[in-house]
Amino acid sequence: MIWDYLMTYYSNKTTFSRREAFMSNIYVIRHCLAQGQSPDAPLTQTGMRQADSLADFFKDTTIHRILSSPFLRAVQSIEAISKEKGIQIEIDHRLSERLLSTKDLPDWYEKLQATFMDMDLSFDGGESSKEAMDRIVNVVEEAVARNVENTLLVSHGNIITLLLKHYNKDIDFQCWKDLSNPDVFVLQVKHNNIVIERVWNPQ
Repeated sequence: MIWDYLMTYYSNKTTFSRREAFMSNIYVIRHCLAQGQSPDAPLTQTGMRQADSLADFFKDTTIHRILSSPFLRAVQSIEAISKEKGIQIEIDHRLSERLLSTKDLPDWYEKLQATFMDMDLSFDGGESSKEAMDRIVNVVEEAVARNVENTLLVSHGNIITLLLKHYNKDIDFQCWKDLSNPDVFVLQVKHNNIVIERVWNPQ
C-alpha cells in the first residue's frame, strides 16, 4: 500500500509566506468508527475507545489549535484531546465530508471511484473531487499561514484522501479504501516544502 511508504516533498504549487526556520505540523485525522454516515451519527462504543487511544497518541505532543468538521463523529473523535490539552475545538464547515450527490446512488461505490479518475466529474447536487479538494486545501493553507507549530485537523476519509492527492498524485481510490478509522497523517511544512507521513499504526 502507498501508505506504507508515503513520504512526499511538495513545493511547486503553493508559496507560503513564512519565517525561514519555522516548521509547522498539520496533523490530519480521520474520525473514529461511527454508527453511520449522517452528520449527526455518533461514534460507536469501539469508536469512543479509539478516541481515547487518539488522546493517548497525542499525550506527549504540544497542540496549539484544533480544527474539526462539524459532523458529530469528528467532534467526538477529538473531544478527549481537547479536554486534555485545554484547547477549544474550532468548527470549520470546509472540513465536512465530500457530498457525492443529494440523491440516493445505489452504485455510489462505482461513481465515487469514477470521480478519482475524472476530478471534475460531479453528480446531482454533489461536489466534484476538485471542488472538495480545493476547500480542504484552503483550510490547510490558512492554518499554515497562521505560523502555529502544531495544528490538529479532524475530517473524513474521502476528503482527506483528496487533500493528500493534492500533494501526491499517486494517491488514488485504492488509498481511500485502505484508510483506517481513525487514521492520522502529518503534513510537515518547512521552507515551502510539505512532507507527508502516515503516523498512525492501524491495529
